[in-house]
Amino acid sequence: MASEIPPVMIMGVQGAGKSTIGTLLAERLGVAFVDGDRLHSADNVARMAAGIALTDTERMPWLADVANVLREGQPEGVVVVCSALKRRYRDFIRHSVPSLFIVDPEGPMELVAQRISARNHEYMPAELLQSQYDTLEPLEADESGIIVDIRYTPAELIDSIVTAITEGGTSAHRAG
Repeated sequence: MASEIPPVMIMGVQGAGKSTIGTLLAERLGVAFVDGDRLHSADNVARMAAGIALTDTERMPWLADVANVLREGQPEGVVVVCSALKRRYRDFIRHSVPSLFIVDPEGPMELVAQRISARNHEYMPAELLQSQYDTLEPLEADESGIIVDIRYTPAELIDSIVTAITEGGTSAHRAG
């Protein structure tokens, strides 16, 4: 199935289920999975661990690395997790990867905060959640991808995403 699918990026705030969705989607599609958090520089990780949100300047080398992984993974297929909270970040990546398909897991901040309180992320403190929601620019109608509601089960989300990918959707739409 890999040759039939575009490179896929799972965007969104911490705790929205990006890694879970990305891992399950990659398994279902039979393609590689890359956690974009692993592409951050040591300096960026240290800043976030200290509760300091990254600036756009600090983020750009990381976004370039994410774009490279997506571009290089195109022939075999790849799913990459990357917050990409702003439209301009996604546009930057899409400049290198025009066929990019984006999944935007969306849900209420209260649910995400509850999920975060039940886990221990190695460097992303819960205190940054509000700043992420303040920064978040959801997927827009002219972006290739799908917005999914995180209140549904992971299996339901994967089914919706796979359907959207295989139907070759060229603009963002919502699904459960």
